[in-house]
Amino acid sequence: MTASARPSVQKYGGTSVANPERLRAVGERIVRRLERGARVVVVVSAMGKTTDELVALAHEVTAQPDGRELDMLLSTGEMVSSALLAMVLRELGHPAIGLSGAQAGVRTDTTFNRARITDIDTRRIETELARGQVVIIAGFQGITSDADVTTLGRGGSDTTAVALAAALGAESAEIYTDVDGVYTTDPRVDAKARKLHDITYEEMLEMAAQGARVLHPRAVELGLLHAVPILVASSFHEEVPGTIIRRQVEMEPTNRVRGIALDRDVAAVTVRAVPDRPGIAAQLFGPLADASISVDTIVQNASMERLTDLTFSVAQDVCQRAQEIVEPVAREIGAAEVIVDHHMAKVSIVGTGIQTAPGYAAMMFRALAGAAINIQLITTSDIRITALVEDASGEEAVRVLHAAFQLDEQVTPSPD
Repeated sequence: MTASARPSVQKYGGTSVANPERLRAVGERIVRRLERGARVVVVVSAMGKTTDELVALAHEVTAQPDGRELDMLLSTGEMVSSALLAMVLRELGHPAIGLSGAQAGVRTDTTFNRARITDIDTRRIETELARGQVVIIAGFQGITSDADVTTLGRGGSDTTAVALAAALGAESAEIYTDVDGVYTTDPRVDAKARKLHDITYEEMLEMAAQGARVLHPRAVELGLLHAVPILVASSFHEEVPGTIIRRQVEMEPTNRVRGIALDRDVAAVTVRAVPDRPGIAAQLFGPLADASISVDTIVQNASMERLTDLTFSVAQDVCQRAQEIVEPVAREIGAAEVIVDHHMAKVSIVGTGIQTAPGYAAMMFRALAGAAINIQLITTSDIRITALVEDASGEEAVRVLHAAFQLDEQVTPSPD
């Protein structure tokens, strides 16, 4: 496929296609792109809160929906959006075809409810594009080698769009949503949040992983892996420029903190009085890994009389399962008890190079201490410093740090 023939890959989220009026607005936007000579592939989410409603419906008939059947059910939401948008475009005078994930060649592994894309056979998409069709693909879904329908989990339509952009050789993946870009923090938490012109994959990956809901981490990972720039922009305000996620950013002021992320979906699990001997951590965390439970922050206290407390954080929706797994292991190794705290939040400062520049951690901790916000756990990466705080202090912590690092201004605070 030549560069001039590269298709435009666009994704529209649930709020963007929530009703017939918004579907028509999306259709008109696509037409404007077609009139500029583009070939267009569109990925759509389910309309509005359709997915949540389908999950609730499943739980009305059974307390424990079977994973395979749940994926069959949930996949219908995006298929409705795909078919309706194709109808809108045909009404506007442009040929269009709606495809399910399976029809579009999206192949996945066999992990129901959170499948991963293994490859994409683009032949059907390219055939329809060659016929002059706008190809509208149901996001969030794929098919296994056994022809079972799977869904990709939260943010799956973003992942579909970036994967398709990579497979089709598109210049970028355009993610249109109800926000007009990536901000220094959530504008609903701090009204002084500033929209970023661009951000690196690594910074966006950390922001997304630490609670920023603009884009799913798996979509960012795919962009990084395949060098696909990702545009995040508003589907409602076409004239407003969005934010580009790419390998390198344009020069900005030398403040290395680019954003503040808040994650309220956090629970802390503490195993008290753990015998301090080799192999204990493996005994605790091995079964969690086997159950596909992701563990984030891990802190082990100093040993006292060869006993130590070990604390780790997990997402709220897997906390009960994590507790059920850890408790029998804790008894087996002779730990005293397992304590779960559901009222936690993670607040993170994110920016390339903050670990190699002096003063950023100290500035963060001073700012939180000045607001009487107690830090319970600390974890770091090359471009992130995260503090676990009480959930009630989470939003205040964001505002305090946003002000401390002057992120509402394009200036450089001194970390010293």
